[in-house]
Amino acid sequence: MAEIVRHPKALSVNPLKSSAPAGAALACLGINRGMPLLHGSQGCTAFAKVFFVRHFREPIPLQTTAMDQVATVMSADDNVVQALATVCGKAKPGLVVLATTALSETQGTDIARLLREFRAQHPAFAHIPVAAVNTPDFNGCLESGYAAALRGILDVSVPHTRHAGKRRKQVNLLLGSHLTPGDVETIKDWVEAFGLRPVAVPDLADALDGHLIAEDFLPVTLGGTPAGELATLGEAAATIVVGRSLAPAADLLRERTGVPDWRFDGLMGLEACDRFTALLAELSGHKVPDKLERQRAQLQDAMVDTHFMTGLRRIGVAADPDLLHQLCCWLAGMGSEIVAAVSPARAAVLDDVPAAQVHVGDLEDLEDLARAGGAELLLGNSHVLASAGRLGVPLLRAGIPQYDLIGGHAKTWVGYRGTRQALFDLANLVVHNHEHITPYRARLVVRTDRDATQPQAAAGGRH
Repeated sequence: MAEIVRHPKALSVNPLKSSAPAGAALACLGINRGMPLLHGSQGCTAFAKVFFVRHFREPIPLQTTAMDQVATVMSADDNVVQALATVCGKAKPGLVVLATTALSETQGTDIARLLREFRAQHPAFAHIPVAAVNTPDFNGCLESGYAAALRGILDVSVPHTRHAGKRRKQVNLLLGSHLTPGDVETIKDWVEAFGLRPVAVPDLADALDGHLIAEDFLPVTLGGTPAGELATLGEAAATIVVGRSLAPAADLLRERTGVPDWRFDGLMGLEACDRFTALLAELSGHKVPDKLERQRAQLQDAMVDTHFMTGLRRIGVAADPDLLHQLCCWLAGMGSEIVAAVSPARAAVLDDVPAAQVHVGDLEDLEDLARAGGAELLLGNSHVLASAGRLGVPLLRAGIPQYDLIGGHAKTWVGYRGTRQALFDLANLVVHNHEHITPYRARLVVRTDRDATQPQAAAGGRH
């Protein structure tokens, strides 16, 4: 079990965290005709919109309750009711996620009460589900906001039924924020290879992996999980959950519908892929397709080809908890040593990260730890680039945002093929930068005690 270390700093020097309201918006963006609505100032929403546009390079529908100075001091309750009425009346969304921000949370907004007031004043919109979630910027991170929004979406969309197995081939997929649109597409194809029908919630692959449309503007999301499909989740044969942060959402779905579930922290690496494949074979009653057997053999070959570049490699990783755990497990499985692991928020999954310590902090902490541990390579989002430059080591981009890498948002990490390509990318960074990576060599260690006060060479040490 990793030791969790918190840094008692008064402020974040070089922020790693992305806000929880942005995470709630991301979950909504994976629902067809969805509309994220942030209860806060216009600046809060504008920042989140630019954040996603730079990463996905797609138009992002996002609305705000537009709290101003007067509403902040006096009351912003009318802003919420009016914003919901306007969104439901003009955009006619299939689902709305109403998320708070630091401003409204500091004000003390009771978001559930305001939703009840909206329902009482505007009964004409009773058919539009609205998930109201508390996502203060000062607590959690993008991952926690995403998980809270997904639980809220299921709470308002899935009826209390006991018809598990009615749709014998349907498999629900609850997919975490650490999965890219490319990952989601791969997982859906994986399930379909066994003759099963996947329903991904949310489906970022269908919504944020590229569209060409005739319209100049759409007020709601295009693509994603149909809102009407959410009502069928209780009739599925099974639910597969990817990402430990989604445990509350998975618990709600299982308790409400009785559909059995299987949970995975990640789907990178040979062991995790084998477990997922074996589960699908069991659920479907079909043998493993030859295509997957071939992909597994290709991954094994890639592991042999790249082990000289990955073995004993000292690596620093910075990411949200689920992604941090997935990447570190993959790297440790390839023989690398995690010398710096940094997460922006505390989560239960961090205890199982294969590292001596996991630090809850920012990118300044990553840089300090990586320098002290002699890191040869970093993994993280585009904000880590400056730290990698100062350390003189290469960066393998992972997570959100990636604003300086075209197609980074669509890269596939999971599955046999995704893991194989990630190995190649990692190995190529090492090969192309081998002249700049500090070589493995012994160091001098000064030992001070009664018997030894002279410098001694520590065989196997690192410089």
